[in-house]
Amino acid sequence: MPKRRPNLKICGLKDPQQAHAVAAMGVEAIGVIGVPESPRHLNATERRELFAGLQTSFSDLERVWVVANLDDAALAEALCGDGAPSVVQLHGGESAERCRSLRQRHPEVRWWKAMRIREPADLEQLAAYEDCVDALLLDAWSPEQLGGTGHRLNLDWLQTLQNLRPSSLPWWLAGGISAEWIPDLLERVQPDGLDASSRLEISPGLKDLQKVQALVDAIGSNQG
Repeated sequence: MPKRRPNLKICGLKDPQQAHAVAAMGVEAIGVIGVPESPRHLNATERRELFAGLQTSFSDLERVWVVANLDDAALAEALCGDGAPSVVQLHGGESAERCRSLRQRHPEVRWWKAMRIREPADLEQLAAYEDCVDALLLDAWSPEQLGGTGHRLNLDWLQTLQNLRPSSLPWWLAGGISAEWIPDLLERVQPDGLDASSRLEISPGLKDLQKVQALVDAIGSNQG
């Protein structure tokens, strides 16, 4: 059976022109960071400018806003007007109940929950989010920051994922995604999407476009 090509999200972009260049490579999603402590953080004005440009030129592209433990007022303000995201990725300690509430309050956007996996037992948390979010994103745990570390999950841990993850819920894999890892990665696991950031960078928020293109090509060449 031919392998299904996973979707690709390039995350942590800061420059609108570079975001357009990446989108033109055929990726399915572009993410920007709304966590102030991150070196890739974009403020509201910058975020809206970048997203508005993408929405005009790439209407099918998912515009993903990565946040952590944001309050209701800040979320509501960001989800209206020009340059709003199409997806909010919750990367903090949001409970299943919190996710369910946000999804009910803002059905016009999709909600993804990022899970930072420290040990295989952490995968048992996934089932609780079955009817709360539109997708799960699995990332490697790090004590230094919430994401964008380049740390890779142990693929052996994911061998039982099909038994632990709700089958109806798409899942994305983050952490150390780069072209050279793709053959082994896609031989061993079949995520619905891949989320790449730090291993494609020249500096935080500035991507090496050759590395991005190499990743796009590597994913494409692993079909069939």
